[in-house]
Amino acid sequence: MSDPSRHADEALIHAARALEGAPASLVIDVLAQIVVPLAAALDRSEVVLHDLARLPHSIVAIGGRLTGRKAGDPATDLLLEQAATGSFATRVGYRSRLTDGREVRSTTMIVRDGSGTAVAALCLNSDVGIWQEIERMARAMTGSGEHAQGEHFARDVDELADVLIHRAIDAQGLPVDLMHKEHKLDVVRRVKAGGMFLLRDAAESVARELGVTRFTIYNYLKEIEGRVEGEGR
Repeated sequence: MSDPSRHADEALIHAARALEGAPASLVIDVLAQIVVPLAAALDRSEVVLHDLARLPHSIVAIGGRLTGRKAGDPATDLLLEQAATGSFATRVGYRSRLTDGREVRSTTMIVRDGSGTAVAALCLNSDVGIWQEIERMARAMTGSGEHAQGEHFARDVDELADVLIHRAIDAQGLPVDLMHKEHKLDVVRRVKAGGMFLLRDAAESVARELGVTRFTIYNYLKEIEGRVEGEGR
């Protein structure tokens, strides 16, 4: 028995490779046409097309309702992080988790135009159900296995911002009212690395959660950037 989502990965890989080097508009137009048919051919799966020029509201086509998202909704936290670091990369067969606790198998294919610029991300998310149960049984017997990476499928930018901020705050291991400057500085460093400041009103949102002014956030960003420059010398 084999997981059918793995065969779908092959279809995405072929589609992406066939369009490598094409103009951005052609890449988006062609991939948009295969999203719904591919999702319809798969059971309990979702196919999503991101136009990377439209980040953070990058979803331009979607087939299937696994995550409940729609065109115009934002990128995931992982895709936003890649945008922030400029390190777009194809990832095949990684684990994600839905808000209801279900794990899904995900693949993200990055397509580049003739200049090498990443222009689109074609993603497949599959609820593998029974296949995961078999894997869990095997891991229990062998004591090995991989863990879900926790990609968050936000339905709007506010939800995405909330995830990024609270993940960074939780990493400090203490409540905000007990944090010192270094803790808050680390929160800003983490959300910056996650692409938070690609979102609208990001400084205000982070400031509100940390109980500081947005000018303090700007100062933290300058300090972080100064440290990075210093490390590079």
